[in-house]
Amino acid sequence: MVSLSPGDDVLLAAEAHLLTVLGQDSGRAGVSFVGTERVDVLRFGPDPDGVVRYVTLGMSRAPMADPTAPVVDESGPRAELVLALRGTRDEVLRPLAVLAASPAVEGLVVAPGAGLDLGEPLWPGSRFTAVLVDEPGPVPDLPLEPVHDLAGGDVLAALADASATGRLVARSPVRFLPLRPMTAHEAAWKRVHGAAALRGRWREAGVDLLDPDRPPVGLA
Repeated sequence: MVSLSPGDDVLLAAEAHLLTVLGQDSGRAGVSFVGTERVDVLRFGPDPDGVVRYVTLGMSRAPMADPTAPVVDESGPRAELVLALRGTRDEVLRPLAVLAASPAVEGLVVAPGAGLDLGEPLWPGSRFTAVLVDEPGPVPDLPLEPVHDLAGGDVLAALADASATGRLVARSPVRFLPLRPMTAHEAAWKRVHGAAALRGRWREAGVDLLDPDRPPVGLA
């Protein structure tokens, strides 16, 4: 029997969930960083409308938490990232993996409304150097079964009783968070005015957020 590393069960469930919702992937690549686990990026599509979705697989291996916390809280939030574009831009694979590794590397808790800044183009020639983390959808959340957390229970009692399994800990679902590319100016404006205000400006301007060549929105 092959033993699974911690979090591998979550990744297997997340991949099966993605294949059920989005169909068979049309390609994938893995990126490894020093001191972190491998992050895969799966490509789905193009769909009948020409939309390609790039989805990370690896960020949800562990719950996001403060890196200085002495114990990992299994009930903490888990997520993967989804970037949808009209047309193929496979050069986004490594930047997406960098963003997906940020909770493990920098201790970030990525949630809707957050801005993530790469400091370089999302792909060669792109005017976008950052992304806005949007509310989940169209990939629904993936519920996870609770786990037994021995460290969270009575350790002395567990040592005295070999049958002890520890307390049952509920795990947060895996959320699949859409990313909206932002220019450096849009990212700076969002930091001052907030995510909701930027979304409002995009709506007023009729911005097509799936267009990889869209012009920046006016923010004067």
